[in-house]
Amino acid sequence: MDRNETIKRIRTALKKRSGKAWSVTGGRGTAWGWLTITSPPKRCTGHAVKRPGALTDWPEDYTYQDTGEPNGNLTPAEQAELGQLLGLDKPVHHQGQDVPAGHDFWQEYIDRAEGRTPSVIGKQYWD
Repeated sequence: MDRNETIKRIRTALKKRSGKAWSVTGGRGTAWGWLTITSPPKRCTGHAVKRPGALTDWPEDYTYQDTGEPNGNLTPAEQAELGQLLGLDKPVHHQGQDVPAGHDFWQEYIDRAEGRTPSVIGKQYWD
């Protein structure tokens, strides 16, 4: 199975199971084989918003929320939904779910997207 076929199968399976489109893209350059699964830009409306009265720019002075403004990150609701669709025990990261390069990882996430228990689990091959 090649990268483009993997992307298509994951995208198709997620749309079939959720009823909405998901963005599945391949990396570029040295990350060519890595995939990222996330929401399309119009649905990426999660942004860090400074808390009222906050006096500094420290991370704890911000809250993460759905502002309705596109081109942000996954909203908390979409993080949870994608995590559930992929059979994970927690929501995905606010930037989406990365899938490392390699046939075992690709097959694992095809199985997950299609709603099956993974037939293989990718093994980390880097330090």
